[in-house]
Amino acid sequence: MSFLTIAFPATSAIPMAEVAISSIMASVRPLLGLGLFASMFVVFKPLLSGIAQALKLVVAPKKTREEKTALRHLRNSLAIHHIANDLDRSSPNMAAELRALASRG
Repeated sequence: MSFLTIAFPATSAIPMAEVAISSIMASVRPLLGLGLFASMFVVFKPLLSGIAQALKLVVAPKKTREEKTALRHLRNSLAIHHIANDLDRSSPNMAAELRALASRG
């Protein structure tokens, strides 16, 4: 031990402190990056959600009212035809009426 170690004990502790601080910073740095990413996501969340909705509309555009109505009529007529096919053997008159009803609409 030298005289300087006794006179200035902090100088012998500095290398140990540097190692401890560097190891702490090495473990804190990813957390700081994650916190920065999370805060940027919170700040730009409305913009990102708007972009996501626009991309969703590009891939699958909304149907118009007329398209929805036509699809509903098609589903109803297919259901009536299915019921008519089921009733064809047991009640042919009812099946004929159902087919006529489905063809009207």
